[in-house]
Amino acid sequence: MALTVDLDLPAAQVMADQAAIIADLQFVMESCKRLLSDLALPEAERDPVVGVALWSAALVSYGHCFSGSQRFGLSAEDIKSLPLQGDVLSFHNWVLEERKKHTKHPGNPFDAARVGAALSDPDSGQRRVEGLAILSMSRVLVDDTGVRQLGGLASELAKQTAEQAKAQQDIVLAEAQKLDLDELYARPELRAGGPDAERAEADGDAGTGAETGAGDNPPPS
Repeated sequence: MALTVDLDLPAAQVMADQAAIIADLQFVMESCKRLLSDLALPEAERDPVVGVALWSAALVSYGHCFSGSQRFGLSAEDIKSLPLQGDVLSFHNWVLEERKKHTKHPGNPFDAARVGAALSDPDSGQRRVEGLAILSMSRVLVDDTGVRQLGGLASELAKQTAEQAKAQQDIVLAEAQKLDLDELYARPELRAGGPDAERAEADGDAGTGAETGAGDNPPPS
């Protein structure tokens, strides 16, 4: 049976970052695809919660790809190198600004809601404040065109990153083949799910024992 062990090489770290970016971009593409299906419905048949959820998820996942660090994540240079027409960089910057609205509480509360005074009819002869009105600002300011643009942008970035990752694989493989085989075979097995799954499995092993019989009984359903 083949054995897979963890590689903590700098080149492998770059490759892992590329894989994470591609996964986020694919999620953006799928979210935009489903949002387009929702927008194609008559307005009365749309679920506003679905629209907000899909658009917010697409914006957040797209923003994940641009960490702002010098080593990892995409940058404006990746946008400029895409074979797309139009002012793609401006649209990209707009998307990142929209993402902030969905991930941060507004510094100015009036950006999220406006409070108004409900006045009596000015022709009634008795002017007064009769009540208050709270108007929530829309969280979804997007149309079919914007969704298609974001989906297309994510698709092109995913293709570009996949090409880079393909070349990076050769680099990582070459470096891995130079490592000491005894040291590699002594490393812990790399399991699906990553470190969190491995820690959970370790915690589960630590919690079992013959005295309590915890390992003999399945957990309650």
